[in-house]
Amino acid sequence: MKNILIIGTAGQIGSELAMRLREVYGSNNVVAGYRKTMPTSDVMESGPSEMVDATEPEKIAEIVRKYKIDTIYNLAALLSAVAEKNPQAAWNVGVNGVYNVLEVARENNCAVFFPSSIGAFGPSTPLDDTPQDTIQRPSTMYGVTKVAGELLSDYYFKRFGVDTRGLRYPGIISNVTLPGGGTTDYAVEIYYEAIKHKKFTCPLPAGTFLDMMYMPDALDAAIDLMEADPSKLKHRNAFNVSAMSFDPEIIAAEIRKHIPDFKMDYDVDPVKKSIADSWPNNMDDSAAREEWGWDPKFGLEAMTVDMLKVIGEKHKEGMI
Repeated sequence: MKNILIIGTAGQIGSELAMRLREVYGSNNVVAGYRKTMPTSDVMESGPSEMVDATEPEKIAEIVRKYKIDTIYNLAALLSAVAEKNPQAAWNVGVNGVYNVLEVARENNCAVFFPSSIGAFGPSTPLDDTPQDTIQRPSTMYGVTKVAGELLSDYYFKRFGVDTRGLRYPGIISNVTLPGGGTTDYAVEIYYEAIKHKKFTCPLPAGTFLDMMYMPDALDAAIDLMEADPSKLKHRNAFNVSAMSFDPEIIAAEIRKHIPDFKMDYDVDPVKKSIADSWPNNMDDSAAREEWGWDPKFGLEAMTVDMLKVIGEKHKEGMI
């Protein structure tokens, strides 16, 4: 049985990952670490929680020793659009914080999960079927921190034998946690606006294709990778994972199958457009499929059905 610490539990992935990990490993074996914003009430009430900041290595080490932690999921980061407004803070959390976690892991014999992103790529990266191993020259601070995290994770495995593993996530779509300032967040917001107002103003232009994934698949990917046979992992870190790719017009058309009078217009955000244009249209995730059996369950059609059902129920109950 593992003893797990999640750093960044209040974020989009962290809050749902905490609950999923507690289902798998037991509520008392998963510590929900948060900084200032508290996680959801179900996370706080279902197991141990601690204030822990990726930029404070002494506190991380204290929690690791207190709970005999052997696995750390380090989800702390500033998302793409937010990071562009405060690049210094993004570097501090996304690079210094990763280094701190890896050092604590080295000293305490912990495994580490690090989520990278499509943001680790840049304008010179092939946009279609982006290879697992390719040029990475990101044009955002968010991307810079993700590349640095990938390299640090590789280094700590090769130099010190730390069991580091990680994914390059696409945009993540959730019906539980609201977006937190990412370029791909429109693909979450559009469902909420479709249910509440039957209209949506999109910040990215038509024709902007991006890799996306439904949250249940994102959670499974993290857990499956951490449970994978290490002898079969040729890459270990920064695995491309993908489930679907679409542009705003395609997702709007899918929503109209269920809400025929849904309307969408555009008010393009130049910062988000610039970021999106530098990211892949779709990634080649064959390495993840071959090395540890990655196999997503949700495509756009199945995800849309589930998103509209769950969000619709919340709206009827006055929760949104």
